[in-house]
This record gives sequence, structure tokens and C-alpha cells, in this order.
Amino acid sequence: FPNQTGFYSGKVRDVYSIGADLLVMVASNRISAFDVILPRPIPYKGQVLNQIASIMLDATADICPNWKTATPHPQITIGKKCEPFKVEMVIRGYLTGHAWRTYKSGLRILCGVALPEGLKENDRLPAPIITPTTKAEEGHDQDISKEEIIAQGIVSKEHYEQLEKYTHALYTRGTELALKQGLILVDTKYEFGKTKDGQIVLIDEIHTPDSSRYFYAEGYQERQDRGEEQKQLSKEFVRRWLIENGFQGQEGQQIPDMTDTYIESVSERYIELYENILGEKFVKADIRNINERIEKNVLAFLEK
Repeated sequence: FPNQTGFYSGKVRDVYSIGADLLVMVASNRISAFDVILPRPIPYKGQVLNQIASIMLDATADICPNWKTATPHPQITIGKKCEPFKVEMVIRGYLTGHAWRTYKSGLRILCGVALPEGLKENDRLPAPIITPTTKAEEGHDQDISKEEIIAQGIVSKEHYEQLEKYTHALYTRGTELALKQGLILVDTKYEFGKTKDGQIVLIDEIHTPDSSRYFYAEGYQERQDRGEEQKQLSKEFVRRWLIENGFQGQEGQQIPDMTDTYIESVSERYIELYENILGEKFVKADIRNINERIEKNVLAFLEK
């Protein structure tokens, strides 16, 4: 692109730096799980995630300023370049996923937060808890406590406490938005950065099925009482399929074969997630000549 100063290809996004102040983030159809990029892309996944994130950033901008400037294409967000904080702020309202696996192993402290005895999988926690992780350049993100983050100088005390406030407020809003669609926002993660003038802003995607876990609210308590699995909307179904097929991202493990039928089912599931989270019909973008379309739309924005 004109005036491009950098390029970074992440697990699922390609990010172009434009000048000193702008980022062009392209949401690809790549999919990752257990911090590994799976070998086959998922049709329309990038569009699903980018459009949900764009709408959710707008819906929370009154709580916390964010990086977004424009979405000139269904798979593109353009926004302010920031210096990211090297932590992901994970907030959990329910004992699910990694938190449950930790609890089930017998541990009662997660990221420095004490958990009560007697909880079952998917139980609502007495109050939402923040369980941050380090933002790894490569490999697995690591659980870490607030105290360790501050002691190691990863984030200053003042900044971390502001991130905590934003995280709780954003999760409250996300919970309210989810309930309007008959969903429970179980857990989610937020990432933050600082602009050149020192403002803390929300970056990356929010409240998407890749960064969040949702349950259907209807029947939640009945399923808990009967000890049944919860009906959920998240990428957890991909993780479960991988675990069932002997893969958790550990050394020596082989990624199971992803058939055409399975790929199509994952794509359909992402579209279902979109429609349930936003309460609107998903319109598939024209994917013919996708690279040319993306380039044309970005150039048109930059020329302004």
C-alpha cells in the first residue's frame, strides 16, 4: 500500500502499518486453536468476526475509546496504531473451559484469584473474575496474576487498574447486549493499547465467538440442575473436536484431517454464531477476486 511502513501476519489476521498512525487489519479465514494455525481456512469466518467486532466496538465506544476508524470492506478494519499492553484481559462470569479444567485438576487459585469449593462445570461464579494472560509473541499465552504483572513491570499499577475498570465495564455491557439476544456472555477477553498521546484504547476484536464464549440463556439453569452440557456459541466446538481427535497443540501431536464436510460445518456454525449474537441475517460478501477487492477498498480509503 502507499506509505506502508510494516507488515505482520498473525494467527488469523494480516496487519499493514500505514505511516506512523494507521493500521489496516485484514481478518483472514484462517482458524487457530491451542495457539496453532489449523491447515485449512473456514469460508466467511473473517467476515463474521470482523463484522461482529466492528458493531461491538461501536456499541461500547461510550465506555472505552477504541482503535477503529473505518471498516471499508467486510473483512477489513482500519484504525489507530497503538502500543499494545502485553497482557490479555480475560474476564470470566462462569466456570468454563480453561478455568474449569484448572479447577477440575484440584487447583483453587487461578491467576491469583481464589475460587470457592463445590462448583460444577459451567456454574455461575459469585462475581466475574479477571484472569489475565501474558501476550506471547510465539507459542502459548501464559496465565499470570495481577500482582506478578505489576511486580514484573509488564504493566504499571496505575495502568493495570484502569484496564481492570474498563474490562469490568465492557463485560457488563457485553452481558447486557447478549441477554437481549437470549444469550449469556460466559467469558471473553479484551486487549488494550496506548496511542501516541498516551490514551488507553480498546484494540483488536471484541465479543466475537473467537474471543468470547456464549451460552443460550433459555434452559441454562435447568441444564445445570440436571448436570447436562450447556448449549454454547463459541469456538469451543472446534477445540472439543480437536481434543476428541487427539490434538491439544502439544509436541508430537498431529492435527486431525479436516474434511470438506467438516470445514463446511464449521463455516455454517460461524454464520449461526453471527446471527445469534447480532440478531440479524448474515449476508455473504462476494468473495470473487477477494484480494483485488480488498486492495481497491483500502486504497479508496487511504486516498481520502
